[in-house]
Amino acid sequence: MKNGRNPLRTSATGALSAALIATASLGLAPAAQAAGSSGGVRFVDIAGDGGTILKANVTTPAGADGTRSYPLIVLPTSWGLPQVEYLAQAQKLANSGYVVVGYNVRGFWQSGGEIDVAGPKDTADVSKVIDWALANTPADARKVGVAGVSYGAGISLLAAEHDKRIKAVAALSGWADLTTSIYSGRTEHTQAAALLDGVGHIVGHPSAETRQVFEDFFSGDLSKEQNLLDWGKKRSPGTYVDQLDKNRPAVFMANTWGDTIFSANQYAKFYEELSGPKRLEFRPGDHATAEITGLFGLPNDVWTDTGRWFDHYLRGEDNGIDREQPVQLKSRSTGGYEGYPDWKSVGATTRKITLGGSTRIHTNVDSGADGGVIFLSSILDQLTRIPPMASIPLLPRYWTAVWQSEKSTDVQRVRGTARLHTTVTGTKESGTFIAYLYDVGPLGIGKLVSNAPYSFHGRTPGEPFGVDLDLFSTAYDVPAGHRLAVVVDTVDPLYMEHNPSGAQLTFSSPEHDPSYVSVPLREQ
Repeated sequence: MKNGRNPLRTSATGALSAALIATASLGLAPAAQAAGSSGGVRFVDIAGDGGTILKANVTTPAGADGTRSYPLIVLPTSWGLPQVEYLAQAQKLANSGYVVVGYNVRGFWQSGGEIDVAGPKDTADVSKVIDWALANTPADARKVGVAGVSYGAGISLLAAEHDKRIKAVAALSGWADLTTSIYSGRTEHTQAAALLDGVGHIVGHPSAETRQVFEDFFSGDLSKEQNLLDWGKKRSPGTYVDQLDKNRPAVFMANTWGDTIFSANQYAKFYEELSGPKRLEFRPGDHATAEITGLFGLPNDVWTDTGRWFDHYLRGEDNGIDREQPVQLKSRSTGGYEGYPDWKSVGATTRKITLGGSTRIHTNVDSGADGGVIFLSSILDQLTRIPPMASIPLLPRYWTAVWQSEKSTDVQRVRGTARLHTTVTGTKESGTFIAYLYDVGPLGIGKLVSNAPYSFHGRTPGEPFGVDLDLFSTAYDVPAGHRLAVVVDTVDPLYMEHNPSGAQLTFSSPEHDPSYVSVPLREQ
């Protein structure tokens, strides 16, 4: 944000919110009708925490007559989507021998209550749904699983930390650290937050607390920062990881490299902290785009592995998923899967790009180097392998700092998290910059590999300070003969900026503390 300017939350992002909801609702309706025609689905009301009515649907295996019990899977809906969201997958799971209860989370569509943003009430609702299912369906209390996409994923992880009856979790395109997801580098991810806020107002009933949190977030008021951090911490599975390790459910997590709402970094960090059975998958795409075809009942890798995960850890099926490499990555460049024993093994070697000299840039103007547009850019990359691009030679050096590596003789397989280390000196006490990593071809056209924002406050003007910034994790192959370029500017539509008018930033590389970007590479 420049000089306290608020984003226009009801304009382009509001229109996008409405379009996404309409598409999801219309597209899922046929799936609901098809599932309902089988006779295995019934729509029910379930009393959630405090008696709040949650609209739900129950899908049971064909021929279930109460003489035997079945594993139970509970599916909380995504942010802003109706309860029919999972019916196609619920029918598939029921056909495999599960009782499945999908429900609309509180505050959305026909469910009662107000939006709690994965707060204590949402967590308690999952337990109430489990209670109801065990009392009213042929569900087995010893075999309980929870799964969800996006909002449902975060709620599922939180529920598994608070309810030890849950033995398996599938968290798809979710979050482990809510604050890091939309406030990384102390920088507000305004497009992501505006989308969530817009959807909440269109099809939901935000609580007074939720409305205030969004207002404080968009204000950029530093006096509100600690309240926002505390609010987010309470809603982050990473806060309760010790409890999850104590309960030891089998945790399956999947996300996309280009997720502009919940970045890959925070999932990878959380995965490393888990001690029980676990699996981590990353694919190309943006938020929840890797799972969407499965919601229509079409073949889908994420949902296939979700089913395999539950089949093994709830039904006891020996399908080999526990013997596979637990970290599975799909490259943005080749489309093939790669297996690793753990996240630390991803990007086994590193290459340092030296950021030599001293470069001063001016602020408040978008140089043309951007992270793209929420959803649209990463979907284009997912479908066509065309990420956001910029002409590196034509970037105005008045507004940007640019460093380039030498041409590489071999393919450079970037895997994992690139890290920027530099020294910054500002002319004002606050500021924002965005770091980009580009794959630059012979004509100077740069294809975006990764990026990340960074903001600072309360610094003494003219006094240098060190910065260590993790760029968003990725898997991208840089062709032989190409260069890697590091670009820094101060404005990106994805993020709020905190550069006072006329501010300048200097990036330097002191002899005692050289600046560089460390790029993780897969061994050839």
